Amino acid sequence: MKQSNRISTLLGDGDGDAGWGTFLKARRMIAAGTDVIELTIGEHDIRTHPDILTFMHEAAIGGHTGYASVPGIQPLREAVATRVQAQTGVPTTTDNVLITPGGQSALFSSHLAVCDDGDTALYIDPYYATYPATLRAVGAIPQPIPAHAVDNFQPRASEIAKHASGAKSMLINSPNNPTGVVYSRATLEGIAQVCIENDLWLISDEVYDTQIWQGEHISPRSLPDMAERTLVVGSMSKSYAMTGSRIGWIIAPEAVIESLINLATHTTYGVAGYIQDAALFALEQGAPMERDIAAPFARRREIAMQVLAGQNVVKHVPCMGAMYLMLDIRATGLSGEDFADALLESEHIATMPGESFGRSAAGHIRVAMTVDDAAFKAALTRLVEFAKGVAE
Repeated sequence: MKQSNRISTLLGDGDGDAGWGTFLKARRMIAAGTDVIELTIGEHDIRTHPDILTFMHEAAIGGHTGYASVPGIQPLREAVATRVQAQTGVPTTTDNVLITPGGQSALFSSHLAVCDDGDTALYIDPYYATYPATLRAVGAIPQPIPAHAVDNFQPRASEIAKHASGAKSMLINSPNNPTGVVYSRATLEGIAQVCIENDLWLISDEVYDTQIWQGEHISPRSLPDMAERTLVVGSMSKSYAMTGSRIGWIIAPEAVIESLINLATHTTYGVAGYIQDAALFALEQGAPMERDIAAPFARRREIAMQVLAGQNVVKHVPCMGAMYLMLDIRATGLSGEDFADALLESEHIATMPGESFGRSAAGHIRVAMTVDDAAFKAALTRLVEFAKGVAE
């Protein structure tokens, strides 16, 4: 029996292991009893706040375990709409909100809403590892648009414009995973102009919107003439450390949300009610809890700047947001893949090779700031010393 072409071709010829090779090797080492410092995936080292878990438990015990409203419970949709409107200034109601089983589901559904089979879907390289396969899964043709290290990975509108004619959608992510870059207003205005001129849908992945260390987060939905063509992906995963709870949302024009509700009815059938209750409770705690969740990464960014100062072997892309550092290790003469593998073997420190996130990040590694401060400082110090030794 033959599987469908769509499922068997999710990973393209250039995707390799989609970035999971080093991560899986590190996990095998750990399973064999080797101590490994994992700086790989974007998983908080602190878990979901006990108050959120208590509320989730009480909601479940209280009986909210049956089918919940497919679009999302009304109070949660209202809370998300209020949050988004307050952040962006764009009028937003519950009719603009669909609650989803996490940000990844929202990415898939958003593209399914705007792309037909064979449509070209644009995205920025470097990219989050699931992007190309997500686009193939909906039947679209993924087209990466390179951003360049020399520009600190701010995308150029001129590069996007080269591929925009005849395309259907554009996917961006700011604050960015893997680079830690926050797109400037000029960058976003350039992207918006290309979308308007070429009649593209813009899908904006904003799951790191509470982790801003430098600059400001600007949702492109707030730019002139963009609300009608923008779908925003949001999530509780990064802002409230609720990664395993799988709850996020899509913000979109009312007609798109209506269609997405129909899609959800025939796919996910919504999100568990007690998890939605917990998400609502978390959002009601507001900015103070979001700041507490973000604080460790802000501290570790400062630690990293201190460790990386005064040497030129390991350079860093300006870390403006999110929980990652993108480190340029080209002075060692190694590729990102070879450096990450050698670092894991020699120092038992696991990072992600830049090549995992596209060609534009070749010669880089991504470091997740997801271990406690002392362990992070020690690991980064050892990483720098290892790189110096390789470069000699």
